[in-house]
Amino acid sequence: MCLRRLSGLARLALWVLLSACLPAAAAFVDPLEAPALMSPLAAASRMSAVARAGARLVAVGPRGHVLLSDDGGKNWRQVAVPLSSDLVAVAFPTAKQGWAVGHDGVVLHSADGGQSWVKQLDGKRAAEIAVAYYQKLPAGAAATKWQDEAKRLLDEGSDKPFLDVLFLDENEGYVVGAFNLALRTRDGGKTWEPLLDRTANEQGLHLYALARAGGELFLAGEQGLLRRWERKQERFVALNAPYRGSFFGVLGRDENLIAYGMRGNVVRSADGGQNWHAVRSNASDGITAGTILDDGRFVLLTQGGQVVLSKDGGESFSEVKPHKRMPYFGAAPVAGGAIAVVGAAGVAVENLD
Repeated sequence: MCLRRLSGLARLALWVLLSACLPAAAAFVDPLEAPALMSPLAAASRMSAVARAGARLVAVGPRGHVLLSDDGGKNWRQVAVPLSSDLVAVAFPTAKQGWAVGHDGVVLHSADGGQSWVKQLDGKRAAEIAVAYYQKLPAGAAATKWQDEAKRLLDEGSDKPFLDVLFLDENEGYVVGAFNLALRTRDGGKTWEPLLDRTANEQGLHLYALARAGGELFLAGEQGLLRRWERKQERFVALNAPYRGSFFGVLGRDENLIAYGMRGNVVRSADGGQNWHAVRSNASDGITAGTILDDGRFVLLTQGGQVVLSKDGGESFSEVKPHKRMPYFGAAPVAGGAIAVVGAAGVAVENLD
């Protein structure tokens, strides 16, 4: 019987009856305190990102799931994680040293190629670091602005996610996320420095992605946000993008750089970010993942299950038919011209040759 056709009294009686048959609701457990549950279905469940750690592949996803593959993505095994927050990005600058980030302002670190993980940072601690840092600024309007912003982060708790992580080596790394959340470490995550005032992002837009190309660090985000880290100034500076929609990712190799986002939009720079132009991607919906093969080819993947490939540094793309079509969220190169992909249906390997 359709519930909305019942009288108010009958609906109340049915609700009471059904409630009596249900077990008592479990008390809320903070995902920062609850270890990830081990599941035999993890490899077939939604996953968010994947990276290479030497010859190993490491994939991360919701509820703190981390999967490893030592055979190019054919077989996967889940490993223990000390929390169950959703993980959305992972990076390994070396075969052993790696970091994963996600909801609740989580930063996890592995020193053994993803086999074990420890929490280095969460949203509450990140806010405390920001409060302490900006309290030391010389008095003035700028100091007050960032002191207020840091205090707001602390008052709101650990609810803001980190959305990407990139380490230049095993010491210097950057994490970015929602509402201009950005920090840097120069000692492998032992200590962190807030960058809220150094992203050229007064609007507090979401910061979605980081990339390294030609020895430079780049940042992409909402409303056409593109930035390049200037070492001398110790801050990100704005780049002039020809597209004002959100960029979900950025890829680069040498001087060739592309940023990708909504409705298949891709912009390209051939001079390290100085000048940009739109290119045709042959993708019709949001581009949500990308990677670069060892031979330099660019691969982009969409939320609708499309895969497009560029052989000319991102100037043009052709569509590739995937074996396992799904909404894609991450990709990493594997041997033999293939990519490991993760998305709504778990993990898979796609051959592109």
